[in-house]
Amino acid sequence: MSQAPTSDGRPDEAIPTGTPTAPAGAPYGLSYPCGEPPAPGTVSEVAPGVLWLRMPLPFALNHINLWAVADADEQGPGWAIVDTGTKTPEVVAAWRQLIAADGPLAATPQGARITRVFCTHMHPDHVGMAGWLTRKFQIRLWMTRLEYLTCRTLTADTGREAPDDAIRFYQQVGWPEEALDVYRTRFGGFGKYLHALPDSFRRLSDGQTLRIGAHDWRVIVGRGHSPEHACLLCDELGVLISGDQVLPRISSNVSVHPTEPDADPLGDWIESLDQLRRTLGDHLLVLPAHGEPFKGLHARLDRLAQGHQTGLTRLRRSLAESPKRAIDVFGALFARPIGGKGDLLGMATGESLAHINYLVARGEAVCETDADGVRRYRMKV
Repeated sequence: MSQAPTSDGRPDEAIPTGTPTAPAGAPYGLSYPCGEPPAPGTVSEVAPGVLWLRMPLPFALNHINLWAVADADEQGPGWAIVDTGTKTPEVVAAWRQLIAADGPLAATPQGARITRVFCTHMHPDHVGMAGWLTRKFQIRLWMTRLEYLTCRTLTADTGREAPDDAIRFYQQVGWPEEALDVYRTRFGGFGKYLHALPDSFRRLSDGQTLRIGAHDWRVIVGRGHSPEHACLLCDELGVLISGDQVLPRISSNVSVHPTEPDADPLGDWIESLDQLRRTLGDHLLVLPAHGEPFKGLHARLDRLAQGHQTGLTRLRRSLAESPKRAIDVFGALFARPIGGKGDLLGMATGESLAHINYLVARGEAVCETDADGVRRYRMKV
């Protein structure tokens, strides 16, 4: 994962080269009550029976937060882990340090046992070590069904040539041949940072209540950043494990992909933000996947929603001037130039299409295809 500024200056999690929203203070009404992040291989308690772990990432966004929740099963006490980090030597070393006989987890009443693994969603920084942990401790993986199956599908593409549908998708948005060649070379790399998932899982469902240790946790599903992203809420502790659904300093990438070119993920994302705003209290301590634990949930949700509305307003103005390809509207959505090839181009294209498809789905914009098969969009007259 990496980051870049969107139209209102917020960095976007999945587009490289961003800068933080603001210095490490309390921007937009947020507070950060948990202090400095723990070093890899160490832990910090942020709520009774809830530990903060941090792992390095080999991306521009260089870390992910993981969470250990005090748990117990028929074999005794242990820790339920939420998200796992990528499959890299550095993360494996950090996990070995955590679970060693003299490691940080062994020094707790729960010991170094892992009872189960929860993954909020299927991106490699969240699920990459799930297979390693579940096999090592002979435990179950808990995910939503769509995240698990989507991850299995994408992993199956590892080593495969780029499909014709994907090439056609990027030709239609106006990619030059050089960019298509780069895409062909890089296709099939999703599984690079993943241990093989276990062949079975326990399903998480929206609204489901789970008993983890001494407390009930409720599953809250959000959509847009990924198909069926699971957050975990403990009302008794006043804690929300938000994954990538709510981040304090950057905005999660919301993209259209070749597998579903007419999707409306931005509509799903905005609806999910609104639902969280209406149903969750502002008192919660939010434990995000990136950044620091924070308070000020409502202010952050408002800020995220406002940022996308600003982008949509600028996009409307751009499409009203003349018909444009998806790659022609980067200036309306992003605060820095987007290069003509590589990962940045792909993620910016996906984000642009998410905003365009949002307008098309609501009858505000229309798509016209020229003789070369390239799609151009304009506001509906």
